Amino acid sequence: MAEGEATIAHKSLEDNFDLPKKPKRNKFALACAILASMTSILLGYDIGVMSGAAIYIKRDLKITDVQIEVLSGIINIYSPIGSYIAGRLSDWIGRRYTIVLAGIIFFVGAILMGLSPNYTFLMFGRFFAGVGIGFAFLIAPVYISEVSPTTSRGLLTSLPEVFLNGGILIGYISNYGFSKLPLRYGWRVMLGIGAIPSIFLAIVVLAMPESPRWLVANGQLGEAKKVLYKISDSKEEAQQRLDDIKEITGIHSDCDDDVVSVKKVQGKGVWRELFVHPTPAVCHIFIASLGIHFFAQATGIDAVVLYSPRIFEKAGIKSDTNKLLATIAVGFVKTMFVLVSTFLLDRVGRRVLLLSSVGGLIISLLTLAVSLTIIANSRATLTWAIWLSIAAVLSYAGTFSIGSGPITWVYSSEIFPLRLRAQGVSIGAVVNRLTSGVISMTFLSLSKAITIGGAFFLFAGIAIVAWVFHYTMLPETQGKTLEEIEGSFGSFWKKRKASPPIEGVHRETQLCTNGLTMTIKD
Repeated sequence: MAEGEATIAHKSLEDNFDLPKKPKRNKFALACAILASMTSILLGYDIGVMSGAAIYIKRDLKITDVQIEVLSGIINIYSPIGSYIAGRLSDWIGRRYTIVLAGIIFFVGAILMGLSPNYTFLMFGRFFAGVGIGFAFLIAPVYISEVSPTTSRGLLTSLPEVFLNGGILIGYISNYGFSKLPLRYGWRVMLGIGAIPSIFLAIVVLAMPESPRWLVANGQLGEAKKVLYKISDSKEEAQQRLDDIKEITGIHSDCDDDVVSVKKVQGKGVWRELFVHPTPAVCHIFIASLGIHFFAQATGIDAVVLYSPRIFEKAGIKSDTNKLLATIAVGFVKTMFVLVSTFLLDRVGRRVLLLSSVGGLIISLLTLAVSLTIIANSRATLTWAIWLSIAAVLSYAGTFSIGSGPITWVYSSEIFPLRLRAQGVSIGAVVNRLTSGVISMTFLSLSKAITIGGAFFLFAGIAIVAWVFHYTMLPETQGKTLEEIEGSFGSFWKKRKASPPIEGVHRETQLCTNGLTMTIKD
């Protein structure tokens, strides 16, 4: 009898309490994120292709190393112009049409570079390419963070980094494939062929819906609801996301009209809140965003990616073909590791991956610096040091791509509140590109001034400072909605504890069945 009562109680328990099941991946949100992420191929291809094209541009146009530095890095100085314009324009015409415009501008730049008769005209083409890349660099992370369900936001927001690395790999392969063409045509084809993905992007992006947060901010509640139902894991989540956005944009929660009038908080009000009268939370968010973007580039990633052939030459590889093949290996490792990162972000968390990644960068940079210094000071050919240098470059590329690379954009695009997001992310993008520009435009000169080994010792020191900054200033954002994240900021030194994802939150539930009280942890 007692056994029968226990069975009935157990069945009643199951009927009254259903353990949450992990939601399936939202395929529509994934498709939107993939389409938006394709903008990153443009930047990736330009970085990758320029590393090899620079070899042949220097020979054909008979220019100096300083001119090569300027040519390679100037696109990062131009791109903040595009990022600034895109930040303002995306609030006016929407995220989707801003992406379309990015593809069109880069298309013009690629055509001009491919037809360049001299160095001056080539620099003119780089301006258009840089502005187009600045557009894409800003708007893709913003759009993806706004369409992603909370449970998979880390995965989806890291996709631009996946496509960036894919673009770099394609650029490296393009270098190798077109290197056999006559000197006059080879580098021009390498640069000009970048027009193909840009025009394709401008067309396919039209299949994407507009960001629901932008729609609500512009009073289009009816359209925002339709999009939210498609990109959310459940109707309940869609409604909750809509209510959260309404609250932030100042729309009453009971308002159910398809079109409403919204008082926009942007322009001077946004800049004033960021720079003049920021709250402690906004100040903390702003510093965190600037810091993570600065250190992502200041640790030398563009030096490795742009000048891999030069680094391998200093390591003892003399053949153009072997240098380009080794560079392809760098692109392959970067792409593989960033794919691993996309599946760890929503499981391990941003903070753990970031700290582990920067720790790996420190070890890789110190190893590379030591091995290159030994090679430079040895009269004999040291095979072991050559292989150690190659291994250190590959290790650096992998550890960067598993954390520091993708998390920089995931983190900075999700920590800003909606009212500040476009401008806040645009400022982060400007810092990212300017720092990248400084590194890429000075690396060759720096290497001559303090030796190439000394340059990487310098990057290792910056990486150590970066690890300390990340540890003290960046709280975990995993599993929190975009609207909840702001509450994690405001205290610079409070203990940073990782928050578990929503579906894995540990809750204690008191459940009474037939007089029995049970505590259930899920």
